Amino acid sequence: MKLNGPFLFILMTLVIDAIGVGIVFPILPDLMDRVGATSTAEGAVLGGVMMSAYAAAMFLFGPIVGSLSDAYGRRPVLIFALVTLTIDYVIMALAGTYWVLLVGRVLAGMAGATYITATAYIADIAKPEERGAAFGMIGAAFGVGFVMGPALGGLASGWHITAPFWIAAGLSALNVAFGFFLLPESLKPENRRPFGRRDLNPFGTITRAFLIPGLAVPLVCIFVFEFANMVYPTLWAFWGREVFSWDGFTIGLTLSGYGILIALVQAGILPRLTGRYGDYQTLLIATAAAIIGLVGFGATTAVWAVFLFLPIAALSDMAPPLITAFAANRVDEDQQGLVQGVIASLSSVAAVTAPLFLTGVFERSVNEEGLYLPGAPFLVAAVCVIAIVPLIFRLDPKRPDRKR
Repeated sequence: MKLNGPFLFILMTLVIDAIGVGIVFPILPDLMDRVGATSTAEGAVLGGVMMSAYAAAMFLFGPIVGSLSDAYGRRPVLIFALVTLTIDYVIMALAGTYWVLLVGRVLAGMAGATYITATAYIADIAKPEERGAAFGMIGAAFGVGFVMGPALGGLASGWHITAPFWIAAGLSALNVAFGFFLLPESLKPENRRPFGRRDLNPFGTITRAFLIPGLAVPLVCIFVFEFANMVYPTLWAFWGREVFSWDGFTIGLTLSGYGILIALVQAGILPRLTGRYGDYQTLLIATAAAIIGLVGFGATTAVWAVFLFLPIAALSDMAPPLITAFAANRVDEDQQGLVQGVIASLSSVAAVTAPLFLTGVFERSVNEEGLYLPGAPFLVAAVCVIAIVPLIFRLDPKRPDRKR
């Protein structure tokens, strides 16, 4: 697909969305100290609430934002969201209390829900034979953003704790100007639909999907994997500070390195393994890697072990797309949109619940009372993955009951 102005705008929007997610990770401990956290454990809990609020806003407003773009067009929704995101970054930079930060993350989650509108815009302007490559570029844009976000947060925090937010606000403002002058509307008036009450309910679709025969098993597996993997963005910064006394730069560097490893796995290793061993055997490899990585981080107190387990942990990120493929293969073509929407919603639910639960585990594990085990959240996440191994076995396409 030709990289014209509108397509470049969409890609830049998605990069900025991903930067907004990742830019906070390496500076969370220092940011929580700034607004009154008295310990690493308390800061982890407060940071977990912020991450859950962000994900909850994305989950609740995703269907609304998407439906608004169906009713009123993609362009005004996208530009308004970027304006909101710019204002949010300024609020985050000026915030002196925790509650202002929390409001800022909710606004960021509402604006970040534009992912649905951005993908709809691509579907509008791409030819059917170009959509596969175009959506691949969307994945690449998110990958770039997730690598840039932690790196930018870690580097800029060396100047000032609020510097990452000012930089992100500037990038977002530039994209607003870019979109205002270069982004045409992609949705024709005759293809629009009215905004209705049903568009406000994100839960009904999930219920309908679980009732489809054969779909519950892969959906449960996806949710658990997403829940377990949330331990990395949620607690990496606090765990690194508690165990190794890392600063924001080191935290950002390691998170960016992890993002690069995931990109290499998704773009290079995953296609090779599935081509040689098939989807199911590759899923077993990813599951084993997830367990080994989580147990490794949960038990280690040595820096060298971190670099040993990071590549193994990155292999576990092959699991969600593989399970998604199993889910897609269990339904008819006219249900593919339903399945993909439900998977996105379940990922959001995991992103809401996991930070609240895992930061609570971390707080108790570093408390002066009882056993001191800062890696406990990683071990709990490993137990979650181990618990669904029997369900993973049920995804074997050779099983006679694979569709039940």
